[in-house]
Amino acid sequence: AQGLKICFFPLNYREYQVAEAMIFAIEEINNRRDILPKVSLGYKIYDACGSVSLAIKAAMALMSGAGEADSSTLPCSQQSSIHTIIGQSGSSPTIGIATLVGQFNIPVISHFATCACLSNRKEFPTFFRTIPSDYYQSRALAQLVKHFGWTWVGTIRSDNDYGNSGMATFIKAAEQEGICIEYSEVIYRTNPRENFLRTVKVIKMASSKTIVAFASFIDMDFLMKELLLQNVTGLQWVGTAIPEED
Repeated sequence: AQGLKICFFPLNYREYQVAEAMIFAIEEINNRRDILPKVSLGYKIYDACGSVSLAIKAAMALMSGAGEADSSTLPCSQQSSIHTIIGQSGSSPTIGIATLVGQFNIPVISHFATCACLSNRKEFPTFFRTIPSDYYQSRALAQLVKHFGWTWVGTIRSDNDYGNSGMATFIKAAEQEGICIEYSEVIYRTNPRENFLRTVKVIKMASSKTIVAFASFIDMDFLMKELLLQNVTGLQWVGTAIPEED
């Protein structure tokens, strides 16, 4: 198809299932007369491949009513053909979309973007979500760590909006609970292996054996494989509901 982009990561089956579930729900609503009488819902689905730039480009294509290939040639004055954008799972792509379409008063509804920063109504006036903010999860993690008496911990986070915002809230809450942070490491899937090796070295040299992680599935997968190769064991991991895309 024209404008088709090839993703560099394997098919995300969870995201595919979510898309299929949405299609099923829309078709069920359209086939019934008691939910939205005389109204028919339509949809168009783009795969942003977990990319912020592709997510923004897809949002522009949806607003213009054109395909990805020719969305940049249409006039800005043309009325949007959509009423709502659903997505994304990742906080960073969702921030990009919400920042763009919020200027045109188009609602964005995410099912998995949890960054507390998205709760700022001044910056994201048209953003909504069906999942709680990480603000509450971060504070709950701090209370959980205190409950088990882990007062000396290390932290790992993804270098994106999800990881940075969530970990900042956790560290603040941890300090209030009397928990000390020995180290705070940042990881990201596109970093060279040397960066992961350095993080593994920090973990091995540290005296704390409890690690709180605010990282995506892909980033943690890279780190865990390196820890396995280096035969690093005896660690207690405390994690969040790990997103696959962010």
